[in-house]
Amino acid sequence: MAIKVLVVDDSSFFRRRVSEIINKSPALEVIATANNGQEAIDMVAKYKPDVVTMDIEMPVMDGITAVKKIMAINPLPILMFSSLTHQGASATLDALEAGASDFLPKKFEDIARDKEEAIKLLQQRIQAIASRRVSRVTSKSSPTSTANSTPKPALSALKKLNERNHAPKVQTTAQLRQTQPLKAATKVVDSVPANKFFKASGKSYEVLAIGTSTGGPVALQTVLTALPRNFKLPILLIQHMPGTFTKAFAERLNGLCQISVKEASDGDVLQPGCAYLAPGGKQMLLDGRSGSAKIRIHDGSEKLNYKPSVDITFASLSKFYGKKVLAVVLTGMGADGRDGARMLKEQGAEIWAQDEASCVVYGMPQAVTKAGIATESLPLDQVSRRILVELKYE
Repeated sequence: MAIKVLVVDDSSFFRRRVSEIINKSPALEVIATANNGQEAIDMVAKYKPDVVTMDIEMPVMDGITAVKKIMAINPLPILMFSSLTHQGASATLDALEAGASDFLPKKFEDIARDKEEAIKLLQQRIQAIASRRVSRVTSKSSPTSTANSTPKPALSALKKLNERNHAPKVQTTAQLRQTQPLKAATKVVDSVPANKFFKASGKSYEVLAIGTSTGGPVALQTVLTALPRNFKLPILLIQHMPGTFTKAFAERLNGLCQISVKEASDGDVLQPGCAYLAPGGKQMLLDGRSGSAKIRIHDGSEKLNYKPSVDITFASLSKFYGKKVLAVVLTGMGADGRDGARMLKEQGAEIWAQDEASCVVYGMPQAVTKAGIATESLPLDQVSRRILVELKYE
């Protein structure tokens, strides 16, 4: 049976264009279209689609508000279309926070080298997120707000960790809302309780590296907001994301986390307690000497599918730090990170992967797990705690 899709956009031209692309795949079928957020809510209730594609800026009701209401009443996977601007990036991150599963640039020429590749990518993204179940976003006050959502087990665990590790940053109400693990787009299992016994391996590390793609913004926020201000390692973050998005994403994480987070720049010297997010459209590598490693940002080959690429950064880490790396592969499409993780593993590094049940898309973690590279498969809400145990904070 074909995956049923609702297309939402105030532009009749874009609705028609997206619908044509979706209907080219025998696995997909557009069952209805809507030209604003309110119509989208009504159509979801009437037609019960499997996936919704959603514009952000629309009359009557914008896409972000529509996502919040849909996820409160009839939760389902939602793919956002966004402009490649700083404002568009912020709005897209808001949509992901509200419960959207994934996003793509609205201009197809910005997501692929040619038309056929762009068509294939859109079809693949819809199919990937359609396979995941999503959770209802509830609120004590109203279905349009997640500010007072009922606490989740993962949130309680993160709060305990932050309290245990001293001096959290003073946060505004909006920031506190954003620090909640956003499980609307990710069904996080609670089969592993917060008091699960973890044991440190006894290895020593000089750097933590985390690679991710689809579902990554929410996953990274969940992990990083639980790390203490005195975190002892530098962190390299590789998230598949356009260049105009990474700066906005780094700024948002920096405002939410106790550690520092910045978009990586060429020449940055790695510092403990600082996370460096690879800039979109570039490759992040390391250079220098042990103890004074510097980040190098390169354009990289146009033949590479991912910019930034987890494989590229992991491979650089394997040469520079060898066995002193703790690497984690989180939710994402494809297999980026598998080859780089294998190189790290050969040097004696420790590799973990997110488990299937808590991923938005179980592609990248599955690749390293099936290859026998990952030594542990962890639910998202346990990743930060496992890191802290490994580094002997607990």
